[in-house]
Amino acid sequence: MQDDQFTILQELLAAQERGAAVALATVVRARGSVPRHAGAKMLVYEDGHFSGTVGGGEMEARVLAAAQEALASGETRLVPYSLVDPQRGDPGVCGGEVEIYVEPYLPPATVYVIGAGHVGKAVASLAHWLGYRVIVADDREELASPEHVPEADHYLPGPIQAALEQQPINRSTFVVLLTRNVLIDRQILPAILESPAPYIGVIGSRRRWEHTKELLREDGVDEALFARVQSPVGLELGAETPEEIAVSIMAQIIQQQRGGDGQPMSNPTPESRH
Repeated sequence: MQDDQFTILQELLAAQERGAAVALATVVRARGSVPRHAGAKMLVYEDGHFSGTVGGGEMEARVLAAAQEALASGETRLVPYSLVDPQRGDPGVCGGEVEIYVEPYLPPATVYVIGAGHVGKAVASLAHWLGYRVIVADDREELASPEHVPEADHYLPGPIQAALEQQPINRSTFVVLLTRNVLIDRQILPAILESPAPYIGVIGSRRRWEHTKELLREDGVDEALFARVQSPVGLELGAETPEEIAVSIMAQIIQQQRGGDGQPMSNPTPESRH
C-alpha cells in the first residue's frame, strides 16, 4: 500500500504543477472488517475521474460526491460510513466502519496580466507583493520579460492566443486585459469569456467597451457573456498613475475573491456590527 500512496501523492503534485483542481480522499479511521485501512488514498478530479480507491461500492460513490462538493466549496469534508448492506454495493457485511477525510487542492490564485505596458507592469508588481501567482503575456516580446517585469512567475511573449493555450485559465485565475487596442481584445475575449475565470477586467473607457461589444456581437459572441466583464476595470478611486490604477484593479480583485462589499470600514454593514 505504501507504493500506492506514493503514486497518488506524486500524481497530486503533478496536478498542482499544471494547475488542475483535485481532491485527496484519505481513510483516516478504520474499525472492524473493511476493504481498505487507514492511510489508503484516492485522488479525484473535477471531471469525475479518479486514481486509487478507498474501498469501492456505495462508500466510494459517497466519497466521490463529497470530493466534488469539496472542489466546489474549497472546504474539507469528513465522510463516515458503516459497511453493513451488500444491497448498496458494500464490499463487506461484517459491520466495519470507516471515516474518509476529503481535502480539496485548488490551483493557486493567479493574476493573468495580458498587456505589459505601464499599467500591466504595475499590476504585476502589486499582485506579486500581495502573494498572487503572476502570469504576464504580451505580443511585444520585450515587454513580457523579466527585464521589464521582474516580479512575474511566468512570461508568455508572443501571440496572446498561443499564450492562452500554453497557460489555460482556470477558476482560480483573475484575468486583467490591459491591451493597447480594441482589435486585440476582439481576438482574445471570446475564449476568455468562455473560460471559468472568476474575474475578467478590461481596461479602457466605457466608450471603448461599448465598441468592443459591438465587434464581439458581429463575431457571434453570446450577449449574456458580456456581464462577466468589469470595464472600465477597477474600483473608482480617482486613480491617475499606473500604480494608483493597479491599486484600484487589485482592490476589485480582492473584493471579488473575498466577497467584500467595497464600502468604507467606517460605515459598517448590519452584519459586521455583531
